[in-house]
Amino acid sequence: MVRGDIRVPNTAWDSRSNAHRAMAIYYKDILDYLERSKIDFSDDVLELIPAPLFKSSIKLRRYQQDALDAWLMAGKRGVIVLPTGSGKTLIALKAISTLNLSAIVIVPTLDLIGQWRSRISEEFDVEVGMYGGGEHILQPITVATYDTAYIMAGEIGNRFSLVIFDEVHHLPSSGYAHIAEMFASPYRMGLTATYERGDGLHSELPRLVGGKVYEIDVDALSGRYLSNYSLERITVDLTPEEEKLYEQNRDIFKTYLRNHHIILKTPRDFQRFVMRTGRDRGAREALLARNRAEKIALNSSSKIAALKKILKRHSDDRTIIFTQHNSLVHLISKKFLIPSITYKTPLKERGEILENFKRGRYRLIVTSKVLDEGVDVPEASIGIILSGSGSRREFIQRLGRILRPKRKAAILYEIVSRKTTEVGTARRRKEPL
Repeated sequence: MVRGDIRVPNTAWDSRSNAHRAMAIYYKDILDYLERSKIDFSDDVLELIPAPLFKSSIKLRRYQQDALDAWLMAGKRGVIVLPTGSGKTLIALKAISTLNLSAIVIVPTLDLIGQWRSRISEEFDVEVGMYGGGEHILQPITVATYDTAYIMAGEIGNRFSLVIFDEVHHLPSSGYAHIAEMFASPYRMGLTATYERGDGLHSELPRLVGGKVYEIDVDALSGRYLSNYSLERITVDLTPEEEKLYEQNRDIFKTYLRNHHIILKTPRDFQRFVMRTGRDRGAREALLARNRAEKIALNSSSKIAALKKILKRHSDDRTIIFTQHNSLVHLISKKFLIPSITYKTPLKERGEILENFKRGRYRLIVTSKVLDEGVDVPEASIGIILSGSGSRREFIQRLGRILRPKRKAAILYEIVSRKTTEVGTARRRKEPL
């Protein structure tokens, strides 16, 4: 508590409680200011869970130690950007053992809750708390989903010294940003393979968790820490029937844009166009035509023939096939007798498929976006993008699935329909490399 006649940054004086009030996110900044200013105050904000001594046997690689050191030097706040499969979890565990303070790890999926709890329990031999899936179990180290952390922030936001945001690019989303604002945790770590967001909201991360303190890309790690890799694009032609339908639908879309003097250059331009479809029937028909054209390009039957050749070429390699739409997943699964995973696949069945893939009983799996993030996927050496979006994050995640440490070089194939917008889409998603 501080007197009302003293100005404190990021606070407002509340005469009812006779105290300065502020969002929890500013707790550390306010504390630092008061201590530097030598102002007398009382602090009753944190109710930390007593933490035992977290002994760790983890030995970090050079770049992992550099990342941890950079975070420590930045005041134990900030975002670490590392490729998928490069050991971000190990850095977080080492941070917990270094600080030896209560910590909460916030993750986007229930799958990741299970993975983090297992790894933490294995490393520190402690019972790990859980907030998610209907469970509310509080422990010195707790793992929570973003959804549950948002709901329970008022109850647990002052119980932990350290908060770790896994897949931190989710944090600036509408709603999730309130988690960071409502947690008083003075120390914050963000982990991600892809810092930037298409909507530009990554600019909020320095405020919410701290700025980017360390980043290393795939090429810097491939060969020594991750497998060498190559990217190979295979272009195919639409069938005559597909080409005719594609052009018809593209003409509908382009004619509408031309007649209404609409130019689409940025994601924001397209967002405004989509909003227009709610009040303009012609815009809606144009959007539907665009989507039909895109689906024709992404799901061309010529891609199946190209896929067959690749699978024959790599008949002994563990391979993951990625698609944009579930309909193509089911088609490939049925045609080639390959186990499939989509968002509709029950959790138990998904676990069994991945375990069999890990043990070598299955050599191939085909999936849509569900394995792009938040699922621990066994290593493979061949990846095939049969269709995908222009998202850089999606591409980096898919590449990361085949870049585990191993001797054999990895290959990521892209099968792209020639003379369609998919060519530009494929170019955009590889810009980070």
